Amino acid sequence: MKQFDIIATSAMGLESIVAKEVRDLGYDCQVENGKITYKGDQSAIARSNLWLRSADRVKIKVAEFKAYSFDELFEKTKALNWEDYLSADVEFPVSGKSVKSKLYSVPDCQAIVKKAIVDRLKSKYKQVSWFAETGPLFKIEVSILKDVVTLTIDTSGAGLHKRGYRTGQGRHPLKKHWRLR
Repeated sequence: MKQFDIIATSAMGLESIVAKEVRDLGYDCQVENGKITYKGDQSAIARSNLWLRSADRVKIKVAEFKAYSFDELFEKTKALNWEDYLSADVEFPVSGKSVKSKLYSVPDCQAIVKKAIVDRLKSKYKQVSWFAETGPLFKIEVSILKDVVTLTIDTSGAGLHKRGYRTGQGRHPLKKHWRLR
């Protein structure tokens, strides 16, 4: 079965708690600032999304590489096997952030990554010339820290901290007829 590099993100200071939860699920992990990294298959991703209580999100790390120019970012992103993760109808918005990097224009980085993925998918799904993006949602993030690009796919959907939040709202506890006289 295919192994993925998985990242469980957490609030600063909660990394050790999330790491304990990951280990309790049976995975060896490494702890960094705000993230816990480990390897696992599709089952590990599903189990992590179900059972991690202190993590914010669970992401698949697609790649990590250095990029000093937009051309490098485009070519290295396009070279990745995106077809292993994304089907021809998938919706894939790209978000981003950049800290202390030569590639500091986040909107440009997002557009370049999106174009590189589209070019890759066009070459693999030959019958598709236009991606309608009507299928399932796969949020892709380009994160650049000191010229090191990390590309991830969010597997959590809404944040894990919102799990079960206000699923069954009742009526307002104070009705209008409860007025002070």
